Amino acid sequence: MFWKEIKEIGQNRMLRISIIAIMLIPLLYSGIFLWAFWDPYGHLDQLPVAVVNNDKGADYEGESLHIGDDLEKELQKSNDFDFRIVTKKEALDGLKQQEYYMMIEIPESFSQNATTLMDAKPEKLELIYTSNESYNFVSSQIGQSAMKEIRASIQKDVTKTYAKSMFDAVKKMGDGYTEAGKGAEKLDEGALNITKGTNELKKNLADLANNSVSFASGVDKATEGSKQVASGAASLSSGLSQLADGQAKLADGGQNLQAGIDQLAAGSASLKDGLASANGSMPKLIDGTAAAKSGVDQFREQVPALADGAASLASGADELNAGMDQFEARLKSQISAAQKAQMDELLPVLSQVMTEEQIAATQTKMAAQQEKLNEGISAGVDELQSGSSQIGSGARELNKSVSQTMPGKLDELSAGLGEIQKGQQQLQAGLGNLQSGAATLNEGTKNLQSGSGTFVTGLNTLTEKTAEAKSGADTVAKGAGDLSTGLSELAGGSHQLSDGAGKLADGSAELAKGSADLEQGTKKLEAELSKAAGEAGDVKADDDTYNMMAEPVQVEKESLHKVPNYGTGMAPYMLSLGLFVGAIMLTIIFPLKEVPEQPKSGLAWFRGKLGIFLLVGACQAAAASIFLLGVLHLHVQSVPRFFILAFITSAAFMTLIQMLTTILGNPGRFVAVLILISQLTASGGTFPLELIPKALQHLTSFLPMAYSINAFRAVISSGDYTFMWQNAAVLIGFTLFNITVTALYFRGQYKKQYGRLEAA
Repeated sequence: MFWKEIKEIGQNRMLRISIIAIMLIPLLYSGIFLWAFWDPYGHLDQLPVAVVNNDKGADYEGESLHIGDDLEKELQKSNDFDFRIVTKKEALDGLKQQEYYMMIEIPESFSQNATTLMDAKPEKLELIYTSNESYNFVSSQIGQSAMKEIRASIQKDVTKTYAKSMFDAVKKMGDGYTEAGKGAEKLDEGALNITKGTNELKKNLADLANNSVSFASGVDKATEGSKQVASGAASLSSGLSQLADGQAKLADGGQNLQAGIDQLAAGSASLKDGLASANGSMPKLIDGTAAAKSGVDQFREQVPALADGAASLASGADELNAGMDQFEARLKSQISAAQKAQMDELLPVLSQVMTEEQIAATQTKMAAQQEKLNEGISAGVDELQSGSSQIGSGARELNKSVSQTMPGKLDELSAGLGEIQKGQQQLQAGLGNLQSGAATLNEGTKNLQSGSGTFVTGLNTLTEKTAEAKSGADTVAKGAGDLSTGLSELAGGSHQLSDGAGKLADGSAELAKGSADLEQGTKKLEAELSKAAGEAGDVKADDDTYNMMAEPVQVEKESLHKVPNYGTGMAPYMLSLGLFVGAIMLTIIFPLKEVPEQPKSGLAWFRGKLGIFLLVGACQAAAASIFLLGVLHLHVQSVPRFFILAFITSAAFMTLIQMLTTILGNPGRFVAVLILISQLTASGGTFPLELIPKALQHLTSFLPMAYSINAFRAVISSGDYTFMWQNAAVLIGFTLFNITVTALYFRGQYKKQYGRLEAA
């Protein structure tokens, strides 16, 4: 029956042409598809891509940085895409009008952001990638992959620039460490000198503390002496005040005496008229005159003592005045000498811790303080000398008045009183001589009146001079008080100086310890800096180093079984798909059950139809395989195995389609189409099975194309023939199952259709 089927095809021109065309279906389906997409990534230079460069550049460490321009030049040199430099408006219009598949925009701040690495908030370099996915989704996916490559290239260049700058900084840092090491060595020498100086300072400050205690003790003694001077001046002022009060009373008595003498003189004129009445009063008058004479005599006896006291007061004031000059000079000299000695002792120490300008400023301040202290001492001594001079002047005036004027006047007064007494005695002895005695009395009274006036004038002068002496004594007391106050303040300052010197001595001990620690630290610093300088100097950097920093990880792609291009990878899928479609197409033009003549048996009927299916399938497999190997130059691991596998695959598909369409007719073709659709998605021809829905993954083991794809991959790429034959065995199993079912069907059909005829 097979040859009769062949003869029938040969005689039917239309059927013959149709079968020949069907034989080419797998070739056209798989061959044309693979030819069109054999190496699409090798033609990316024909894919138009718009590039918009808005980068304004930037300055980085004194160098002009134009990463955007550099990227633009690299893209123009690249053959990855057909890069076209346009404006943003032209790029957007081109995307809308489908002139460009994608747009790459370089922002204005592209280079500027590259310089912000060390900023508080560094900015990333940003490329804006815009694709028209509605134009072609695959091109957008290719563009994304290309953008990753561009991004990696930019990262490499930018990182290389950063690395170069970093190593330059390391070299400079090494030089800085060297200089710092030298400085640390000098610092160590200085620290050693500081240690020595602080030890000297500690010793000198201890001496200063001891001397300041002695100075404070001397100032305390001077303060005590000034207090005694102030106390004596106050006592002098108090005594002069009492003297002034006594003189005031004496002056009042002199005034009263003068008034009485005046009355006596006035009464003596009328004495003659009242002798009769006065005779009875003579005893009282005689007693009063005697008492007056006795008082004058007693006062006259006290005048020399008063003169001596005034002279002593004047002499004491002069001696006090002269002593004040010596006291002032000695006090200034002692204070100046003490401060100079202290400064001389401190100067070597201060020169170790202070600059010459600071020392000069300190000396200037101390000189100013010394000058102020001298001025205060001079002012107090001047006030004391002024008061002492006034006391001396007043005392001398008093001495002059008492020693020169008062004795004569008192003698005259005493003589006058004697005359009065004699007259009174004569008056009392005899009234005969009364007129002569009255005249004498009148004359003596006039003399007494004149002497008493002189006496009162002298007393007034003495009172005034005593007041001046008291004022001077008050001034002396005030000056002595000021001097005492100043010395008290000086004593307080000297105690503070002593305390401060003690604290300074204690602090110098801490300073000495700290300077020793500083010396040890500077030695360690010098060693560490020298070590760091050596390590930094050992850093060597060149282009290889920069490239290592920019691209530290180099990906070495090693393929276990290399697939050279897209067409080679898709060949198992497309060849299997073409053979399956070719099998379906054959059922459309070739009669599945009709025979040229009655078959001898159901098996013969089946063999005739099966032979045509297998023959056409073999031709389809051969044509497609020859085209792939000869025209597209598909490289396979074994050509014979490739052809054998193609025949096995074609036989599996042909017998499956024959079974479905022969038994079910058009519904069988529909089932075949459903199987085809399932195999398009669940056979693992494009995406890995793990990426498709779980529900479809369960269908894979029931789909023959899944096994043909695995087998073709093994014979084309991996060379794993064991895996190939395992999958080929499954296909053979599918084939035997299909043949068995179809043969049983034909046997049954033969009995139904031709059994009655044979029985008749």
